[in-house]
Amino acid sequence: MTYNVFIDGEEGTTGLQIRERLESRSELSLIHLADNERKDPQARRRALIAADVSILCLPDDASREAVKLVEGENSRLIDASTAHRTADGWIYGFPEMAPDQRALIAKSNRVTNPGCYPTGAIALLAPLIKGELLPADYPVTINAVSGYSGGGKPLIARMENAESENAISSEYFAYGLGLEHKHVPEILQHSGLRHRPLFVPSVGKFRQGMIVQIPLQLWSLPSNPSVVTIFELLRDYYVDQNFVSVADNTETEAHLASLDPEDLNDTNHLKLFIFGNEAHGQVVLTAQLDNLGKGAAGQAVQNLNIMLGLSEEAGL
Repeated sequence: MTYNVFIDGEEGTTGLQIRERLESRSELSLIHLADNERKDPQARRRALIAADVSILCLPDDASREAVKLVEGENSRLIDASTAHRTADGWIYGFPEMAPDQRALIAKSNRVTNPGCYPTGAIALLAPLIKGELLPADYPVTINAVSGYSGGGKPLIARMENAESENAISSEYFAYGLGLEHKHVPEILQHSGLRHRPLFVPSVGKFRQGMIVQIPLQLWSLPSNPSVVTIFELLRDYYVDQNFVSVADNTETEAHLASLDPEDLNDTNHLKLFIFGNEAHGQVVLTAQLDNLGKGAAGQAVQNLNIMLGLSEEAGL
C-alpha cells in the first residue's frame, strides 16, 4: 500500500530535512505543490485533504491557519511548529516519553512535534519526576547550546554569510535572556514540573547539533539519590528504546574531557549522560541530539511512521 504525504512548507529548513528522509521511500508518495500554489489556501486545502498524513513545517500562525483549512475533515496532521505543543486535543509527539505515548500517537489525527530543546530536557526530567527522585517543585535550571540551523533560514544566513544583514561573526552567543523563551511552557507541561524552569539557551557557530544540561545538587533533594540511582532509573526507563539511550559508565568517562554537540548529527538518536561526582553530591544531567534530527525532522518522520503503522525506524 502506498500512503500520500504532504509537507506544507517543504522548502523550509525542517521541511527540506523531512523531504530528504521521505522521498526515496517506495511506500510513500509525496504531494508537491507548484511554486504558485504554495500560498494558495485552496490548493493547500486540497493537498491537506488528499494526504493520509500532512506535516506542517510552517511559522506558528501559518500552522494555525492550515489547521483551520481542514476543519470538519478527517485530515491527520503533524505540526512541527510551536503552535500546538500545549494545546488541548493535540498529542505530544515524543514516543519515548511515556509507556502509552506511541499508542496515543498512532490513533491521533493531531500530533504536535516536540521542540529540540524540550526533547532533551523532558527526556531527562520526566522519568526522574515520575520516579520521585526529583520533586516536581524543584527549582530547575536548564542550560543548552544548539547549532544555528535551529533559527531557520534567517539565522543561517546571518551565521554563514558575512555580507548578510546583521551578520553574526561571534563563535557563540546567548539569547532568550528576557526569560520568555517559547519552549518553556512546553517543557513545563510535559516534564511534570510545577514551576517554570530557568532556561538559558545559546547558539554556537556550528550548523546543527545540540547539548542540553540540567545541573542538580543531589544533597538538596529530599530523596538524596546517588549518581548510580539516577543512572539506573534513566537506563531502565529507556531500556527498550531504539532512538533514546543512556550512556554507560565507560562511555560517560570517555567524555569527561569534552562532549561534542555534533556527535549525533544526521541521526534520530538522543543520548543521555549522567556526569556526576558522588563525593560532592553533584550531577549534571546531559542530553545530546541533532536539533534537526530527533529535535525536528527525524522525530516528525518517526511520528509519521507510527501514525501510518509502518516500521518506526523506516527512513531513519
